[in-house]
Amino acid sequence: MLKGISPLISPELLDVMYRMGHGDELVLADVHFPSETLAQRVVRADGLLIAPLLDAILPLFELDSYVDAPVMMMAAVPGDMLDPDVERDYRKPIKAYYGDAIMIERIERFQFYDRVKVAFAVVATGETRKYGNIILKKGVTPL
Repeated sequence: MLKGISPLISPELLDVMYRMGHGDELVLADVHFPSETLAQRVVRADGLLIAPLLDAILPLFELDSYVDAPVMMMAAVPGDMLDPDVERDYRKPIKAYYGDAIMIERIERFQFYDRVKVAFAVVATGETRKYGNIILKKGVTPL
């Protein structure tokens, strides 16, 4: 265990985040997501919920300040309803580290899948809520 790093961050996840460059994307996927089918790299985080994992990741991970929306979530498929608690729960850690400056963009399901196919890695979590997937675009870490 390391000081200052949440025990929710596994050695494998820490390694993946360290190796990412500016503009690379990290996907935190819910249990329903086809992570193994779509991803180039999968990091297992079974049993972990995404909101606490976000709270552990964001102190170590600079979001991209050169794009309008460095955080993306999947839009609801027509006929489905989003659970507003999911985004609200994710906004709490984002707001804690970035204030209100970070917007969350909603993107269509198949556009989301296309982003995942070229993402640096997918973290397969234990999040069970529908539409719980979120993409983080890495920025330049300040010195």
